[in-house]
Amino acid sequence: MGEVKRITVIGLGYVGLPLAVEFAKKFHVVGLDINEGRVAELKNGEDKTLEVESDNLKAVLTDDLSADKGLFITSDSSDMADSNVYIVTVPTPTDEFNKPVFTPLIKASEAVGKVLSKGDIVIYESTVYPGATEDICVPILEKHSGLVYNKDFFAGYSPERINPGDKKHTVTKILKVTSGSTPEIGKEVDNLYKSIITAGTHMAPSIKVAEAAKVIENSQRDINIAFVNELSKIFRLLDIDTKAVLEAAGTKWNFINFTPGLVGGHWIGVDPFYLAQKAIEVGYNPEIILAGRKMNDSMGAYVAQETVKMMIKKGATIKNSNVLVLGITFKEDCPDIRNSRAIDIIREFETYNVNVDVYDPWASTEEVKHEYNLDLIKSKDNLKNSYDGIVLAVSHKEFLELDLSKLKSDMGVIFDVKSLFPRETVDARL
Repeated sequence: MGEVKRITVIGLGYVGLPLAVEFAKKFHVVGLDINEGRVAELKNGEDKTLEVESDNLKAVLTDDLSADKGLFITSDSSDMADSNVYIVTVPTPTDEFNKPVFTPLIKASEAVGKVLSKGDIVIYESTVYPGATEDICVPILEKHSGLVYNKDFFAGYSPERINPGDKKHTVTKILKVTSGSTPEIGKEVDNLYKSIITAGTHMAPSIKVAEAAKVIENSQRDINIAFVNELSKIFRLLDIDTKAVLEAAGTKWNFINFTPGLVGGHWIGVDPFYLAQKAIEVGYNPEIILAGRKMNDSMGAYVAQETVKMMIKKGATIKNSNVLVLGITFKEDCPDIRNSRAIDIIREFETYNVNVDVYDPWASTEEVKHEYNLDLIKSKDNLKNSYDGIVLAVSHKEFLELDLSKLKSDMGVIFDVKSLFPRETVDARL
């Protein structure tokens, strides 16, 4: 391939945009996204995901498609035709049956294949199961380009490790796993990422190894959280505070510290299904992985049910009672509502015919309405002072400013899912 001169990053979301901005400081980068609204927003130097600060984005933007460096943002796939490195960072979701959905990855591969030239490298960062890059994506590249894999063009895989909302562990400060379709290309891909990743890189021996490494990272975390979620259910029956137990156990040097809670988002709550699907395809039933998913997916309904039980014990009439859910994003101090499991709490409450208010200062009212058909409360001034049940689902820092005792009714109960508030100020917590 020779010296890298032009890079295209396909998909400018939580993963793609920070990566494109960093590469644009040293190379000419075309940032491609099919969402016209997203493109317009980024061209104005604004990032609604809040992963890249406006000043940092504006500093690398360019309107010159032939510039030596900078970020050229577009929705026109023809603008990436002169690139020689393509980095695909599109989402890899699951459907309603938890089956992997490769549509974004397939469409991105088709677009790249139509402009692919001899010597080019296509690097995938999207989370997939081991083998997907070469079994699903590469044949599409060959079909649409007419080129031969590992002769005319090459591939790489470097799994993303973005942690949304984390301003400490940003893209350049997280060690990057790299790989290539040949040993030589592996070195080229590794050197490319080394040019921006200050934390260093780890070159895996093959694309499959890199794919497997990524998918087990989040699967491992999912299983560990499922374990402490199960513990929280047991300890609640035993009238033991789970947080106190974990703090005590955490004094041992080799105890791994995980906390119970809702497991959502576009990563931990999704990625294990990719590994599970591939395992099933090759004839293995992944019991632990799927058991962890089942446990974690049960937590939202469990929280609502336990809250209703406490409300009944205090004498509340459940039908038409008022309940407040604090938080709808998938994690704290982050605007991303994709695969939020706080919605499970809300939907379970709705089965009891209660009136549910949802307050979240980070989420977009428009996105919440479109995604969940909920009317979001954006200001604490619009909250009632007579809630029969309050559930803290997401630990946004703004919630620490709330005096929950003034928001609940005389018989009101508080379930602190995230253990944000002192134990003595709430009725229950995971």
